[in-house]
Amino acid sequence: MEQKAFNLDQKTFRCSICLDLLKDPVTIPCGHSYCMTCIQRFWDGEERIHSCPQCRQTFIPRPVLVKNTMLAALVDQLKKTGVQAAPADQRYAGPEDVSCDFCSGRKLKAIKSCLICLASYCEKHLQPHLDEAAFKKHKLVEPSKNLQENICSIHDEVMKMFCRTDQKFICYLCSVDEHRGHDTVSAAAERTERQRDLEESQQQIQQRIQDTEKELKQLQQEVEAINHSADQTVKDSEEIFTQMINLIQKRSCGVKQQIISQQQTEVNRLIDLQEELEQEITELKRRDAELKQLSLAEDHSQFLLNYPSLPPLSESTHSSSINVRPLRYFEEVTAAVLEIRDKLQELLREEWTNISLTVTYEDFLPSESEPTSRADFLNYSCQITLNPNTANKRLLLSEENRKVTVMEQPQFYSDHPDRFTDYLQVLSRESLTGRCYWEVERRRFAVCVAAAYKNISRSGDESRFGFNDKSWAFICSPDSFSFLHSNIQTSISAPGSSRIGVYLDHRAGVLSFYSVSESMTLLHRVQTTFTQPLYAGVWMNDIVGDSAEFCKLR
Repeated sequence: MEQKAFNLDQKTFRCSICLDLLKDPVTIPCGHSYCMTCIQRFWDGEERIHSCPQCRQTFIPRPVLVKNTMLAALVDQLKKTGVQAAPADQRYAGPEDVSCDFCSGRKLKAIKSCLICLASYCEKHLQPHLDEAAFKKHKLVEPSKNLQENICSIHDEVMKMFCRTDQKFICYLCSVDEHRGHDTVSAAAERTERQRDLEESQQQIQQRIQDTEKELKQLQQEVEAINHSADQTVKDSEEIFTQMINLIQKRSCGVKQQIISQQQTEVNRLIDLQEELEQEITELKRRDAELKQLSLAEDHSQFLLNYPSLPPLSESTHSSSINVRPLRYFEEVTAAVLEIRDKLQELLREEWTNISLTVTYEDFLPSESEPTSRADFLNYSCQITLNPNTANKRLLLSEENRKVTVMEQPQFYSDHPDRFTDYLQVLSRESLTGRCYWEVERRRFAVCVAAAYKNISRSGDESRFGFNDKSWAFICSPDSFSFLHSNIQTSISAPGSSRIGVYLDHRAGVLSFYSVSESMTLLHRVQTTFTQPLYAGVWMNDIVGDSAEFCKLR
């Protein structure tokens, strides 16, 4: 264990150029450390650009080298603790290592390759390159098995040039022979330019990484927020539904107790009457027996003497208090409960869409572009039917509640809180979310095609489509168009059209109105944020016989 730790520490303090313990260690700007002499010789062999032998980070201008006194002290301490050389079996070249080209017998690992000599050297045979002035400008790199790739196959010369025309390395003879007239530069110059491009690419990649990591963090935060919101909503909804169930159960128990109480009251009353009737029957039978006995008397005088003592028969006092209702006692309660159930079902059906407006997978996808052709719009077509409970009483609904016609006399609609009372308006049964498309055909005069929230007012000026912030109204007449929202009117110049197409992208907050003919002409587009489901609607002018119809789309 101690030997292993020692070897690790020893390797940490070795110079990657000479593979010996650091001598006069210096640390360059990238953070790597070398012997001062080794890095100076390495940089002397480079042209203009000075780089780190390990990470290849470049430095312009050449850094000023200052001895790292802390490292020097650590190296001195290490020298006192043990042998500096690596174990012999770790220094010999294996099958995957680059071997020294100058070792005889069993070859040692190469620690550097020379691009000028096109040979690789172990620590011993590299020493002349580090010490001799003749090798001062030789280019030393990390050990490489591909040195022969730097030799020109035609002229057997080292390729130090780069042909930009043919995008390949060449030797000097190639530049004056096969590549004469081409755009040629030194390999170092080409490296400098490409190094600059590489650094720009690195910066772009690093910026992209930062941006992507930021987006990833935002998505993670969004996931956490969704999970927290979903868990809390499930908890809250369970509590609310439990309260609703408890309330219904409480009401059910109340109705049950009320029925039982009324049952007992009525039954006790009838039992009392029954007992009275039974007593009356007994008394009547007794009197009948007396009368029968008297009628059989043979003595006329005895009969006449006893007859006046008989009191007259009184009228029954029970017939008026007995009300027989065959098979109909508590049916009114059952009917009332059924009515409550039907109203609850209708309420849940109409309001369920509000519960459905939660975060879905679609919210994480980019919004689709708005369709352009009618065929594209028809992919989002929805069938609209009008809700009779919302129709003004002077509007007649027909054609399976798709057509509305202005009538002179009120129609026989029952009273309903959803009914428009002051304006000739009607809303659809269907609530609209997601992407939807529908068309309205105008007949005769002007009509207002609208979309509105369900909680729009039903009376007064605030109930009129387009005159509030809860509705969007597009008015189309034979010769003009206009748009209304929040009581602000916008005039639109376009040729008249009898058919208007409406496209809704609820999530994207887009509501668009189109003139429908052989092509789709955009008349007006709304960009907003919808906070509730929308309902399609129409607002009619007070002209008897005027009509509009929601088209049946295929």
